[in-house]
Amino acid sequence: MAIFTDPIREHADFGPGDAEWLHLLVGDWQMVADLAFADLALWFPHPELGYIALAHVRPSTTHTVFHGDFVGEGIRSDLQPLVDKAWNSRSIERSSETNWSSDMALRVEAVPMVRNGRTLAVVTTHMDLSSSRMPSRLELTYRQCAYDLLRMGTLGLWPDFASPTGSRRGAPRVGDGLIRLDAEGVVQYASPNGVSAFRRLGDGESLEGRSLAEVTAGLLKDRRLVDETLPLVVTGRMPWRSEIESRGVSLSLRAIPLRDEQERFGALVLCRDVSELRRREMELVTKDATIREIHHRVKNNLQTVAALLRMQSRRMVSDEAKQGLEQAMRRVATIALVHETLSQGLTQSVDFDELIGRQFRLSAEVASPSQQVRTERSGTFGELPSDLATPLALVINELVTNAVEHGLEGRAGTVWLIADRSEGDDGEELTVTIADDGVGLPETPHVEGLGLQIVRTLVTSELGGTIQWQPREGGGTAVKIRLSLAGK
Repeated sequence: MAIFTDPIREHADFGPGDAEWLHLLVGDWQMVADLAFADLALWFPHPELGYIALAHVRPSTTHTVFHGDFVGEGIRSDLQPLVDKAWNSRSIERSSETNWSSDMALRVEAVPMVRNGRTLAVVTTHMDLSSSRMPSRLELTYRQCAYDLLRMGTLGLWPDFASPTGSRRGAPRVGDGLIRLDAEGVVQYASPNGVSAFRRLGDGESLEGRSLAEVTAGLLKDRRLVDETLPLVVTGRMPWRSEIESRGVSLSLRAIPLRDEQERFGALVLCRDVSELRRREMELVTKDATIREIHHRVKNNLQTVAALLRMQSRRMVSDEAKQGLEQAMRRVATIALVHETLSQGLTQSVDFDELIGRQFRLSAEVASPSQQVRTERSGTFGELPSDLATPLALVINELVTNAVEHGLEGRAGTVWLIADRSEGDDGEELTVTIADDGVGLPETPHVEGLGLQIVRTLVTSELGGTIQWQPREGGGTAVKIRLSLAGK
């Protein structure tokens, strides 16, 4: 999807940070729409359309006045003079007449967004006046808060780059609870949801007329665990977020300082009960820790099995039996290595390059204790699903061992491991090549040993791929494995 400032890049005379400031505005103006009980639209001059609508937000505290999408379209002729006036005056302008649209009486205001003495865009607010009832104290307070924020926009004081950006679970919204503070941090107004949130924390008195910092301090049971940003948030001094927990209730807080040209005259504090969110997050952390511990214990058990096989092989008299146990030991150790990697992460995928980087060299060294075998890797496996990691690691281990023992046949040589991820007809594919510069393929068919039987079974059954042996250009053997990653 195109970024909303793309239509104006050719003729926008923006300085450093101006475009980012407008993006910060659009990222946070849902709060203003909810406070103003109004639709907001963002306008920028256009050589052909007069002004072009860059963005539009609807309030969640009341009904919208625009049911159609007009983003990317030009401004209406009756609205352009008001926007022109706001752009040039750099002050908030209100329409002198009531606009009627779809049987609704609308009050329209144009708010220039000014930064470093330059108007960057104009925000228009469209509020429905058709309701004849008297506004409540909550509505009056909300609208005053919206006006204060938009007024700060005309001074370049809001949005603030110091505000936290990006998504954060549990970020409070206007409807979750709003508290307005004066310059000293005393509560001037608290919405019903804001009062309820603090009552769940254990405060049974009215918030108005009390210092929010003192109220919060009285609710803390263990001050050693307090977020260091909490005092600055509950006093409204910094545009930050914090969290308080008491009696099993977690409350997310966000402060928005209110300023004018000279000083800070108050603040808004949004609050939201995030107890259920935190409980679910804790459950996920517990499950992740359990899965990690299971992988760790499986790895330890497999290492124990490998050690037992090693001890048993030392007692074998027959070389064939000893060799069979050693091969079984290597296979168990390979599976243990995969589980060690899985125990270090919490995702369903594995960085296979890191895993196989250790395993590839180790497989060649174990298979050639008295040979000089070089190993070379190229290409990238990338992230692979964990259910593919174990069988693929086992296949590579068997093929590398086979290349050293039967391809090089006791002499010095090189074994290559090449990975290639590409887009195929059915989606993304992975091709793995294990090659050596040894004696090459035998001229007559031979009986496959247990190792190659394991390879064929894993490739076809577990990986759902194909395997092919062929002569390597320049001498030796190359084994190609192809498997589809689509849907994995």
